Amino acid sequence: MNSAARPRYVLVTAAMNEEAFIEYTIRSVIGQALPPVKWIIVSDGSTDRTDAIVASYARNCNYIQLMRRERDGGRSFGSQVLAINAGCDLLQRLDYDFIGNLDADVSFEPDYFEVLIGRFAAWRRLGLAGGWIWEDEGGQFSPRPVNRETSVPHAVQFFKRECFADVGGYVPFKYGGPDWYACVTARQKGWDMIAFSDLPVRHHKPTLAAEGRLGRGFRQGQMDYSLGSSLDFEAFRCLARVRPYGVRYSLCRLAGFASGYLRKEPRPVSREFVRYLRREERLRLADTIRHRLESPVR
Repeated sequence: MNSAARPRYVLVTAAMNEEAFIEYTIRSVIGQALPPVKWIIVSDGSTDRTDAIVASYARNCNYIQLMRRERDGGRSFGSQVLAINAGCDLLQRLDYDFIGNLDADVSFEPDYFEVLIGRFAAWRRLGLAGGWIWEDEGGQFSPRPVNRETSVPHAVQFFKRECFADVGGYVPFKYGGPDWYACVTARQKGWDMIAFSDLPVRHHKPTLAAEGRLGRGFRQGQMDYSLGSSLDFEAFRCLARVRPYGVRYSLCRLAGFASGYLRKEPRPVSREFVRYLRREERLRLADTIRHRLESPVR
């Protein structure tokens, strides 16, 4: 880590047509007790006022830099990753200790990054961390049902610089999942990672706004297959999401997963990654079953 008294961090944000939400994020970062060294905001082909909003703040804040990137059109998980990577390229020559990806529709407390970096200082092998996503439910924020300590959400993934290098940065996948891939690869490389439940991150844009519940379920099933999940764990995953998201969502997710098998679609990850992921899934499934068996019957 940098020997300076105050650790240095940089941020990258990919934003496409986020005029309704991006000011929440900008105000949260500007209000931090420990500000970043640099924040690259990549406008990924925005056609609304996103660029103008970012530019207005950049004029008065020397660490904010707007980067414009054109794209083919439509929402694409691959394009989002390419935008993030383009922003990362601008940071290569800077001196920093941590690098964070930040979605353009979140907000958090003024001490968020100061507290987060303090956790890294106390945990030597911690390589990837972030906060706990709270969703807007009719004007009231509450923790997202699928939050887990072992899964740092894409919206706020924050890496020790060496860990980010070991992971290889973000990889663009057809069906999404670069954040999941980063989490698993970090553990595979020997780093610890955690999402901290006591660091709330408010997510302002409805999660299903772009895809719809059923379309999102089917696409996430395709993602699960493409990254190597096993069939038995996918069934467990879908069952666990019936309560928060409904039966139809879970069935669509299982159908998306099955479609990969039916088409015999090649997976874009290595066999080593799939073996490691499935080992983690077996352990998690066994722990869940053991916990249920040991829990007292009510």
